[in-house]
This record gives sequence, C-alpha cells and structure tokens, in this order.
Amino acid sequence: MLKVKKSGFFTSIQDNGRYGFRHLGVPVSGAMDKASAKLANAMLENEEDTAVLEITMSGPILEFTKDTWVAITGAHFSPQLNGVDIDNHSTFRVVAGDQLTFGGHVDGLRAYIAVKGGFKTAKVLNSRSFYLPLTEKDHLLAGMEVPYDETLSFEPKIINVIPEEIERILTLRSSPAPEFDLLNDEQKELLFNQPFTIAKENNRMAYQLQELVGEHQNAMLTSATLPGTVQLTPGGKLIILMRDGQTTGGYPRILQLSEESINYLAQRAYGDKVQFKLEA
Repeated sequence: MLKVKKSGFFTSIQDNGRYGFRHLGVPVSGAMDKASAKLANAMLENEEDTAVLEITMSGPILEFTKDTWVAITGAHFSPQLNGVDIDNHSTFRVVAGDQLTFGGHVDGLRAYIAVKGGFKTAKVLNSRSFYLPLTEKDHLLAGMEVPYDETLSFEPKIINVIPEEIERILTLRSSPAPEFDLLNDEQKELLFNQPFTIAKENNRMAYQLQELVGEHQNAMLTSATLPGTVQLTPGGKLIILMRDGQTTGGYPRILQLSEESINYLAQRAYGDKVQFKLEA
C-alpha cells in the first residue's frame, strides 16, 4: 500500500481516461498532462494507460509499504526521498518504510508519480481515473491507502530525462471549431494578436481567460464538446474545456486545441500568459 500521510493541494489517481461513454454525459477525465503521465509510465516500462498519481500545485507526503520503483515527471516540486533531494524526471528505487515528500515549487502546476506496475485502485467504466460522482472521491485524503504490487527485481533502462523548457508565453496551437466563422474580423484580430491571462477560475474542468474578445448574440443549441474546445460566452469571455469538462455546451465553439497544447496548458496556473495560433 501507499499511505497518504498528507494529501497536498489536490492529488488524484488518473490514467489515460474513460472512453466510450460521452453519449451518457461522462467526460473523458484522465491525466491533465497526458504526455507527462505517459512518460512516467514509459520510464518504468509500464503500459501507457497505467494509473499514476497526479499532483496539483503542492506535493503530498507518501509512505511506501512495499518495495518498488518510482518515476516522477511533470511539474517540479523539489521531491525528496527520506529527506534527501532527488531529481525530477527520474526513476529511483524505494523500499518499505521510505517516505516521499515535496518542497518548494520550481515550475509547472501538475506532477506525476508512477510506480512499477501502476496503482491498483478500482476501475469504474474501464478507467481508474478519479471523477465525482462516478468514483467515491475526486482526490486523495490524508489517511487513505492506495494499493500497488511489490517489485523486487527491475533494472530501469531510463534513469533521467531532460524536460522541455517552459516558454514565457505559451502558444496554444488550435484549429477552427464549428462556430469559428461566427467571429467577426475584429474578434479574430483580438483572438490571435494579443496574449491572454489565465483567470483564477481554472481546474480540471475548464480554464477561463481574463481578456475579452467582444460580446455577441449568437444563440445556438447545446452541441458536443471535447477536451480542448474553446467556447465564447455572450459577454466575450473565453472558456477552454479540459479533461473533466462537460460533454455538451451551449456557447459557440470557436477553436479546438491540439492534444499537445492541452498538455502544455495543464501545466499553467493563474496569471500565466497564453496566446492562440491558428493551424489548418
């Protein structure tokens, strides 16, 4: 078992997501930064869809009760094993009784912890990803225990990787969404020629942006949405749906982010700057 001594700000179990149920109103969920989660699993030679811990904003205190190997990727929260600094984006061995803690924030918003073989929480609709009300909790709490299998023999081929540098202003690559042509020339000019600031209202469901791109009165029927869909409210505010975002919406869908851009955006926080780039 992995004992959660302290939960951190928001730590949850995530895998690659819950597919095939959007027609029932069930979002995909899964790791916000899927590239980092997949990298953690790859470093341990796990299957791509193996369940990992997703840490948001601040790290937990975790105690291992079985020997295993661990990989940490994504945001840098100054990890320590038994009080000794360890590298981010690295693999390392733990034995029963070891404690993994986190210190000061260096960069990024979400980190991923994988163990050899993955975390063995219950599957709901073919996924271990936390999502209320499908799962009992949406995040781990102090005192909870997370099951995993003991690994005594393993020789990792990858010990460290070098993470990409974080751009000062993130470019969000996107393609036109179904209602893109409802935008007038002035709105398009604002959309692609100014940086936007991430608002306080950002979470696993959606990111809101502070700057406006002009009011509109385009009424529409509720239509299908996806993670990465950019919606425009009547007041001119932009909302970017994320992994736990609703499956339908009534606001015009003006852009659709690339998968890579969703991953990058998941590492950004309140006050960070982003800009849109249209790609055919």
